[in-house]
Amino acid sequence: MKVNLMHGAGGEVMGELLRVITNLEHNNAGGIGLESLDDGAVIPLNGQNIVFTTDNHVVSPIFFPGGDIGRIAVCGTINDLAMMGGRPIALSCGMVIPEGFEVADLERIVASMDAALGECGASLVTGDTKVLERSALDTIVVNTAGIGVAERVVRDNGLQPGDTIIVSGTIGDHGIAIMAHREGFDFGGQIKSDVAPLWPLVEKALAAGDIHAMKDPTRGGFANAINEMTRKSGVGVVIEEEALPFRASVRSAAGMLGLDPLEVANEGKVVMGVAPHDAEAVLAALRSHPYGRDAAIVGEVVEGSNVVMRTAIGGERFIEPPVGDPVPRVC
Repeated sequence: MKVNLMHGAGGEVMGELLRVITNLEHNNAGGIGLESLDDGAVIPLNGQNIVFTTDNHVVSPIFFPGGDIGRIAVCGTINDLAMMGGRPIALSCGMVIPEGFEVADLERIVASMDAALGECGASLVTGDTKVLERSALDTIVVNTAGIGVAERVVRDNGLQPGDTIIVSGTIGDHGIAIMAHREGFDFGGQIKSDVAPLWPLVEKALAAGDIHAMKDPTRGGFANAINEMTRKSGVGVVIEEEALPFRASVRSAAGMLGLDPLEVANEGKVVMGVAPHDAEAVLAALRSHPYGRDAAIVGEVVEGSNVVMRTAIGGERFIEPPVGDPVPRVC
């Protein structure tokens, strides 16, 4: 089987990859994640739920306001575990490095990884490096994989009619920070990536109430995440536009860049579907943590199959998943 993967094709490439992978017969998949292409797989082992995930990171530039490729690699893996209720235990790291890469930059990346791990009590336990000629690779590529333990597994397909939709903070920060930096806009430090390890925040929320579904709105942003949760759960969602949390600086920059902040990546946020009687308790738990101080209730789950937003002027419009990838190489 030959698959034509053209550089820069964005969503078309991802769609073709998903089609090929899901059409293959997986003799060793075991029904624990590959066919459904979850961000993580749950492996039952001796009465425990072991959560496993892996991710590649090609963000460009590798250093950006609020973070770098090292922090995003660790946080991305920790957050994939956390979205399934998994307490992160151990991570691996593989790096592919172009020849001539600055040692000082590598040290900076590793220090950033270590700091992110320290925030959630996980450890980097094994790794590997490869060096390629500069003509074959423009900059460093980082893979991280991680394992965690979940007392109760949470998936992104558990939304139920009546659930309250909560987002843990301001939307669009990471993607807009990346694009503004690429385009050379200087906003005086007002726009920074939100990249953060979310397990301590999620742990508080899980202890506060009944969470039916979680997803981190990374590639494709809030619009993609809420549509994927809705589709997988077989329900509809109504979002209140005025309840959505945005930084004024992010709104302004998005307008200058011609981007919808609903459609750009976040690297330190979670979208939750919460049992309605626990919504206020979960919201309070999120707001008690620094990474959740801007958390907000933004909508509710209803019968149906679409994501509809009630606008500030009293109308309604569909929130559709983005076509392609609005901000490539964002993570």
